[in-house]
Amino acid sequence: MYNILIKNGVYPDFASGEMVKANIGLKDGKIAYIGSEEPLSESQLDAEGKIVSPGFIDIHMHEENFAKEGNEYIISKLMLRMGVTTAVGGNCGLQYQPISEFRRVIRENGGCPVNYILLAGYNTFREKTGKGHFDAITEKEMAQIKMNIEGELAEGAWGISFGLEYDPGISYEEMLYAVTASNEPGHLVSAHFRTDCVEDIASVEEMVRFSAEIPQKFQISHLCSCSAIGKMKESLDCINEAMEKNPRLDFDTYNASCTNIGSAVFRDGCMEAWGKDYSCILLTDEPYKNVYCNKKIFQKVRKEYPDMLAVAFLMNEDEIKAAITNRNGMIASDAILNMGKGHPRAAGTFPRILGKYVREEKALSMPDALRKISYIPAERLGLDKKGRIEIGCDGDITIFDPDTIADKAGWTDLAPPVGIEHVIIRGAAAVKDGCIVDEHLGEFIPYRKIP
Repeated sequence: MYNILIKNGVYPDFASGEMVKANIGLKDGKIAYIGSEEPLSESQLDAEGKIVSPGFIDIHMHEENFAKEGNEYIISKLMLRMGVTTAVGGNCGLQYQPISEFRRVIRENGGCPVNYILLAGYNTFREKTGKGHFDAITEKEMAQIKMNIEGELAEGAWGISFGLEYDPGISYEEMLYAVTASNEPGHLVSAHFRTDCVEDIASVEEMVRFSAEIPQKFQISHLCSCSAIGKMKESLDCINEAMEKNPRLDFDTYNASCTNIGSAVFRDGCMEAWGKDYSCILLTDEPYKNVYCNKKIFQKVRKEYPDMLAVAFLMNEDEIKAAITNRNGMIASDAILNMGKGHPRAAGTFPRILGKYVREEKALSMPDALRKISYIPAERLGLDKKGRIEIGCDGDITIFDPDTIADKAGWTDLAPPVGIEHVIIRGAAAVKDGCIVDEHLGEFIPYRKIP
């Protein structure tokens, strides 16, 4: 007898590129039946008119900050409500706490809302040397950082991330040295670009060159914030050509920009370089919550509230769409919050893709969109039992209405999306009709070599 039988839905068959109607049976956390019959089950879900997708996989987000916010699940609850069942944190060189501490909290809570994977954040360990964002470091300091990263990899980190724009002092040679902390080709190395592509695509070219020199898989992080300000076509041409020679290279992308106001992103002269006015910057926290900047406010907040998240309306919609619909690449949220406040993408990225770009604009087909938010990131991460609706795969499933799915999060309220009816993790109900049923279904997934 199956634990759950999902009836009458359609699921993406990535081998054929088609949507297929079938009943799907889950047993002991796995997909155990796919067919037209109705075998006995403990419970049934009628998915008539709905899509039964592999749980969405967010390959680039920012994990819970337990050290700052307490042992709560703020961001992963938002992930769960928008259909994400597996999320990858530790991106952009930023790691909020050691993996041992992260695992301890999850273990003591009996799990968490989503399955978590973490990268070791290079910038976090670089900062501990006491060097500034623009400073070069010594060989001794590089060796210490490498040793710290080796410790995180031993604890189960899935790879290493860099935030080059946040610490411009990180040299190319320093990066090459750091990745020698891992000799596992299956590990993922990711990087937030060195500088946005306003005049040229040098930052993209640097990452493409770097990817060819290391044995690990390499991920260009959130391409839109780098190139969707006038250089997307050149960037995509460069990446697509490089990927034909180097299958270890890929990228992820999203549809908006958000980071700390005090970071090097908002360096002196950035507005002139972007050709934008200070009013394109929206602040997200008190005493300037939902305030658009002028030069005076911008400079004041940079100095007095450097950790405040700021949203930058910089990217061109046609270039965002070009990255999302490119034959390569995958979708990510880059969801980052500060005490529960931040960009709407933290609560609505994937429903926005399926509502806006699939249903409304028909820029992506449904199978292609689901491929970019489930199958490709699973394959990229070596998760051989996730990202597909196949016998033996994990019972991580998102059921949604393709006619109504849409993001509803705004700047003042990170409201959950509509149209996502059920989210199932490891074969058990996690979200039903938008309400969290059990928030302790996920787990920290330590890296392991896939045979």
